[in-house]
Amino acid sequence: MDIFKLGEKILDLLEIVFGFWNSQVSLVFSLLGQSPVNFKGGGPWAVIENIEPVFVAVGSSLVVLFFVIGFCSESVDIREEMRFEAILRMMIRVALAEWLVVNNVTILKAFFTSAGNLISLLSAGNTAILTIDSIQAETIRNLGFGESLIMLILATMLSMIIIICGFFLIYTVYFRFLKLMILVPMGAIAFSTIGGNRGVSHTAVSYFKYFLSVVFEAVSMALAIIVCNAFLSAGLPEFTDSYAGWAQTLIYLCEMTFTIALTVGSVKGAQNLTAKAFGL
Repeated sequence: MDIFKLGEKILDLLEIVFGFWNSQVSLVFSLLGQSPVNFKGGGPWAVIENIEPVFVAVGSSLVVLFFVIGFCSESVDIREEMRFEAILRMMIRVALAEWLVVNNVTILKAFFTSAGNLISLLSAGNTAILTIDSIQAETIRNLGFGESLIMLILATMLSMIIIICGFFLIYTVYFRFLKLMILVPMGAIAFSTIGGNRGVSHTAVSYFKYFLSVVFEAVSMALAIIVCNAFLSAGLPEFTDSYAGWAQTLIYLCEMTFTIALTVGSVKGAQNLTAKAFGL
């Protein structure tokens, strides 16, 4: 009897869950290609712009302090240090530090734009949609009551995992925006250390390396999603050809869920991957 066949209910559940995942992936790609300047209509960035002058004022003051610290640590004989080339080098260092402090937001915004443009190029035509394979769908429809009941329980469990993975995906992308928002004003203080000697200016180098890893983390996220989508679209492994239809469907659903979990894991580890790839 049709009342004992749960295949259609299983397919409806899977279509809802896969639709949820597809919407999350589309949202993630739109967010990854978006600059923090335009995130949430620009409201959070307006807060950063209001706070930025405070950090610029502190950074400008610290430029002089770090210059004095650097000068004192490098000076052994004041008369030998007062050569023209030495003075010119120190003045250039101070001027560069002050310029970076004042214009740090403009400089960092250029990197936002570059990363967003790269993601737009990557995502063009590469966002595969997760759908149920027609062969597997037909197998699910023709399952008996006992097999379909087991499949329904399994599909429910896998659907919960996919939904949780979808929320983790969005959380990771939102957390990246939060890190960028916090990092931007700190750039004024980090760049002020360039006015000091090499030991002090190492702070600016470390800051900029971390900033680059967070910015281009979005590119690694996009690549991870694109590659994992290719895994999902590749179909079942060859070794399943000799399996029964319901067993192939079971493996198919488990593989899709595993790949989705792998996607989320790759996205969460994107920053470390980016930092190691670029030696940052």
